[in-house]
Amino acid sequence: MKIAEASSEIVPYAKTGGLADVVGTLPLYLEKAKQEVSMFIPLYKSVITSGFDIKLMDVTLDIPIGDAVHTGYLWKGVHPDSKDITVYFIQHDEYYHRDALYGTESGDYPDNSERFIFFSRAVIEVIKRLELSIDVLHCHDWQTALIPVYLKTLYSHDKNLSSIKTVLTIHNLAYQGLFWREDMKLTGLDRTLFNWKPLEHWGKINFLKGGIVFADIVTTVSKKYAEEIRTAEFGCGLEIILKEHEHKLYGIINGVDYSEWSPENDKFISHKYNIENLRGKAMCKKRLRKVLSLPQAKAPMLGMISRLTEQKGVDLLIVIMDDLMKRDLQLAILGIGDEKYHQMLREIALKYKRKLSLNIMFDNQLAHQIEAGADIFLMPSKYEPCGLSQMYSLRYGTIPVVRETGGLADTIIDANDLNLKNGTATGFTLKGYFATEFLFAIDRALELYKSKTKWNALRRNAMKQDWSWKRSTREYVELFKSVLG
Repeated sequence: MKIAEASSEIVPYAKTGGLADVVGTLPLYLEKAKQEVSMFIPLYKSVITSGFDIKLMDVTLDIPIGDAVHTGYLWKGVHPDSKDITVYFIQHDEYYHRDALYGTESGDYPDNSERFIFFSRAVIEVIKRLELSIDVLHCHDWQTALIPVYLKTLYSHDKNLSSIKTVLTIHNLAYQGLFWREDMKLTGLDRTLFNWKPLEHWGKINFLKGGIVFADIVTTVSKKYAEEIRTAEFGCGLEIILKEHEHKLYGIINGVDYSEWSPENDKFISHKYNIENLRGKAMCKKRLRKVLSLPQAKAPMLGMISRLTEQKGVDLLIVIMDDLMKRDLQLAILGIGDEKYHQMLREIALKYKRKLSLNIMFDNQLAHQIEAGADIFLMPSKYEPCGLSQMYSLRYGTIPVVRETGGLADTIIDANDLNLKNGTATGFTLKGYFATEFLFAIDRALELYKSKTKWNALRRNAMKQDWSWKRSTREYVELFKSVLG
């Protein structure tokens, strides 16, 4: 199959979050699965300043945006981790030559609708102009969700484009591309599409909604999340549309790149270890305490690597912190997020200097060291479309304590008596979003930790789990084949 990936961010070119990691890694595994892959991304300032080996092509793109015509240009390169994956960069300096991808500290860029209308149409124009043979066009999130809309409307009579099937992946339903109704005229789409079914959403235009309606297949990043988003609690206002199109809605969990996230070959940790020999993990814990300036102790080490936001359950952690610090344990927190949580956690950290290490920053090396050195990993998310940290933790033998939502529910099996007995348990879960239940789940983990035999059995079972990209890629390939009929 010939598969094209269209995304607003792709590692290693541009990144704000997990979307870039997924779209930067999946094509490499699709290539290993003998698929022919190409990619599309805006030519951001960061791409130019990073010095990637890309070349300007003799292609001018004249894209109508409302009553004006905007001119862009096309660049081409090869993914640095591949010999054959072609990456097309859409240049329009007025839109993309900026310091950030979507906005500043003051908020989103006011012309984001224009920027991604332009990108979506430009992707189609490049395919048309270069006469690229594409079987499946895989779009990601609201920034490319208009591509399926355009292919089924403005470009529906083009013979070279009519055979392309579209797959739209929703990485986080909370971000939908909502813009005021007057931006409808910028799209060039017929005004009749601005009604409650295809594109209109409470008086605004909703890019993601349009993609859900017009894409041939819609996926999201876990099976549980695919179920949850059809409910009022998690549907973010789109549950009715998702329920209507549930016949084409699938959940495929994101994969883990074990070449980077595995204690057997992790370049950031002090001692390598594996499921057969766990001695290195104890040494990693000793080293982590030294790095964090925590005293050496026999107590279990807890870790939390997260955006410090309400979604990630930080408010639950803050509520239980005084009680938690009464336990015989140490806790390392790494992440950045909302300033209100920064301030609250700083005040708590001052009270518990010998038991709590607070690191308000992003540090990839420290993230690896926490995964390797901690015994227990905290991830009490309010909602979590997929989540990767819990899957990293499994491979490192760092037992997750998670809330049963989205990808967390799909990947972690609770260590209740039955699951411990039959050898299926991989972590500890809580069902409700309550501080008391979160603390109880942690206490269950701490109690089991006291039994070295039971804890090592649980740890080894966690480390046996396979959440690799190979597994996820097989599901994508089968789905792509199915949409081609």
